Amino acid sequence: MKKLLSLLLAAGLVLSAASAFADAKRLTFATGGTSGVYFPLGGAIGQVISSKSDGKFSVTPQATGASGENMRLVEMGEVDFAIVQNDVADAAYKGSAPFRSKLANVRAIGRLYPEYLHLVASEESGIKSIEQFKGKQVSVGARGSGNEVNCRQIFGFFGLDYKNVEPIFLPYGETADQFKDRHIDAFVFTIGTPNPAIQDITTAQKVVFVPLEGPKVDDIVKKFPFLVKDAIPAKTYSGQDKPVPTLSVQAILVVNKDMPDDMAYNLTKLLYENVDDIAKAHNKGSEISLEKARQGVTIPFHPGAEKYLQEKGVK
Repeated sequence: MKKLLSLLLAAGLVLSAASAFADAKRLTFATGGTSGVYFPLGGAIGQVISSKSDGKFSVTPQATGASGENMRLVEMGEVDFAIVQNDVADAAYKGSAPFRSKLANVRAIGRLYPEYLHLVASEESGIKSIEQFKGKQVSVGARGSGNEVNCRQIFGFFGLDYKNVEPIFLPYGETADQFKDRHIDAFVFTIGTPNPAIQDITTAQKVVFVPLEGPKVDDIVKKFPFLVKDAIPAKTYSGQDKPVPTLSVQAILVVNKDMPDDMAYNLTKLLYENVDDIAKAHNKGSEISLEKARQGVTIPFHPGAEKYLQEKGVK
């Protein structure tokens, strides 16, 4: 009899768990390429939201082409939420290049972590400041990429353009190879830290981390409020003993405006109240902060997210 009762209890627990899973709202989460940060971080966020939601949500991360594609997927309602770069979100919402029309259905949940502008020069180039990019070969990223857009946004403030700088249009991996072979003088990466390619470079040769600071940086932020005054933390890379003043863009979480308010509220709550668990699964989780949830976000917040942030006094 005891054995029968045990079997019935076990069966009941299995059926209860299956029922709870069946009742969970299934959410598709657009992230990025499998070799980048967005995909594994998205997996960590999705797992934590699913496990901490008391059966409300079952999140499935989806590999994508990252920010631009993710904005379109959320706009069309083909995914439930996504990670995007905040400057891409700003351009999409306004219908600015490279977007041909406004993606006005997307709303913010909040900021995740910073992606720093790394300005790196070879020691032998003699470059100490961004103004000294003049006459040099500088990799600005793949043509039309978010990285290259950031270069065009900031160069003019320092008297630079593609006439007095020789732009090299290469993705990150090829840039690193060309830099190590001394074929280019400097490069700009907009990327999270620590970046493995830069780590590899700095263990093999001496470089200069070019700072972005001063009144011109203030002017940049006024014109492009999605850029944030920031600093690459000290000792992020070999030989980089001090913080490097720079600008950063932010990886943010977005949803469609038609997501129910209570669902967006709960997503926001689950995200920011379980940061420690996300950090255990992915190191970028340690950079998610409720206090910085609004930092660099220039598109409207979803009302559900707004309600949670106001309850927590986040301004």
